[in-house]
Amino acid sequence: MSVQQQWWLLAAVALGGIVLYLLGPVLVPFIGAAILAYVADPLVDRLQGWKMPRTLAVVLVFLIFTIVALLLLLVLIPLIEEQVRVLVQKLPRYIDWLQAEGLPWLMARLGMAETTLDLATLKNAVQQHWQQAGGIAREMLSQVSRSGMALVGWIVNLMVAVVVSFYLLRDWDDVIERLHALLPRRNEAVIVRLARQADEVLGAFLRGQLLVMLALGLIYSVGLSIIGLDFALLIGLVAGLISFVPYLGTIVGVLAALIAALLQFHDPLYLVFVGLVFGIGQMLEGTVLTPLLVGDRIGMHPVAVIFAVLAGGQLFGFIGVLLALPVAAVAMVLLRYAHEQYRQSDLYTDDHSESA
Repeated sequence: MSVQQQWWLLAAVALGGIVLYLLGPVLVPFIGAAILAYVADPLVDRLQGWKMPRTLAVVLVFLIFTIVALLLLLVLIPLIEEQVRVLVQKLPRYIDWLQAEGLPWLMARLGMAETTLDLATLKNAVQQHWQQAGGIAREMLSQVSRSGMALVGWIVNLMVAVVVSFYLLRDWDDVIERLHALLPRRNEAVIVRLARQADEVLGAFLRGQLLVMLALGLIYSVGLSIIGLDFALLIGLVAGLISFVPYLGTIVGVLAALIAALLQFHDPLYLVFVGLVFGIGQMLEGTVLTPLLVGDRIGMHPVAVIFAVLAGGQLFGFIGVLLALPVAAVAMVLLRYAHEQYRQSDLYTDDHSESA
């Protein structure tokens, strides 16, 4: 690639970033549709391999996804709403115990002076407003309903995402073939190889890691429910959903579960039970879930994952968060290729020979 071509490529990337920033709100349903189509394409390909017409396979996959999403919403939203209501209702009792026993015990063990935390104000605020926590979902829906334009925009974006994802999924193989036909013949082999590596990484992220997150959320929720924790579903779901960053979900989940168990049971034995639940979850993740669903194809450092999400959100808002991990995965593949080329270049071999 000549210097002039490199400058043209850099200008195209810069222009693409500007367009992405300016059209961010409009592109959200399209990017969501593309991600959905990419995730569902292997399932459609498998059904097509069973001699099913592709359009019928896409319709069947959409039907399955819709039924699963509706069932999850119908089951999870009432359960989460009830746990939030119970949490806020019991919070004054927890605050009383914390002020009367928990904090004095902790201060005595740490050799610190008596705390001056104003827990009474927090308790009064909770007692005054806890009734509002019982209808979180209903309140959100009523707020959206009262804003007619917001409701219309939400429905339009949802319909656009569904329609676009349907057509993308139906024509996915044709789109890939057309993109392949546009590749420069001289660089076709390298680009195809990098695209396959990027596809492996993206597949591990968007398909495998999502399944791992859902499985961990289920394991943590069921395990904490077995030991009788009131807020097992809330803690388990949060721990599972943020487990795409290694160890972050476990750390947050363990801390939240330990505090909840201590406030609810006042018995150190339940802290051991919490540790067993998350220990079993980590063991299953390391020995079964990740090797089976993800494999060793990601290879991104947890710090890189955190930076990618935060940087994407800072630069492009919600659309940046959607694109952060896919872009980071592709960038990682390109960096590996650049490192490979550098190790084979005269610059590296000359330096290496001189140092030797």
